[in-house]
Amino acid sequence: MTNEKAVAEKLLQVEAVKLSPEKPFTWASGWKSPIYCDNRKVLGFPYIRDFIKSELCNVIFEKYPEADLLAGVATAGIAWGAMAADQLKLPYIYVRPKPKEHGLGNQIEGFYKPGQKTLIIEDLISTGKSSLQVVDVARDAGLDVVGMVSIFTYGFQHADAAFAEKGISYTSLTNYENLVAIALEKGFISPELENTLLNWRRDPANWTGLP
Repeated sequence: MTNEKAVAEKLLQVEAVKLSPEKPFTWASGWKSPIYCDNRKVLGFPYIRDFIKSELCNVIFEKYPEADLLAGVATAGIAWGAMAADQLKLPYIYVRPKPKEHGLGNQIEGFYKPGQKTLIIEDLISTGKSSLQVVDVARDAGLDVVGMVSIFTYGFQHADAAFAEKGISYTSLTNYENLVAIALEKGFISPELENTLLNWRRDPANWTGLP
């Protein structure tokens, strides 16, 4: 089983997660957020990178043993997918957000065969929109998508509903609840900031910042 709290603590240690309630981040969706997660930071810390890779492989081995192809989501999921595929000795491809504008115009890079049981490797699931677009691309290419694994998820209800509607299961190494709990326990945040983070999570689309 994945040690969700240990993963959350590692993300905080390397500042893959940034907290800024006074100056909220603006997501691509337009949402204001007191938190921003960039798991690419982990790549610069070899021992923590190896820990996250091992946790990722454990989940794949335990929950998706039928997978015979891993597909990384460009760009942040490419490295994690490649590392997991190497350790598990599985074939690997990656999927672009849109077709390449020159050359062969590929959206899926690498060798694959229609019908392969494919597991999508993502670094982060927020609203789920971009992640599920990759599922559509893979399915359109004839791949049998068996699920998705990510490092972190905010666990938004509408994202869960979108995944359910697509018939896709997903597993994350850690989640928002564990992150906030560990951040408070280890002194990364104060109880006041904990309340801010929990309030944002309840209604992120309408959160405008600190009062």
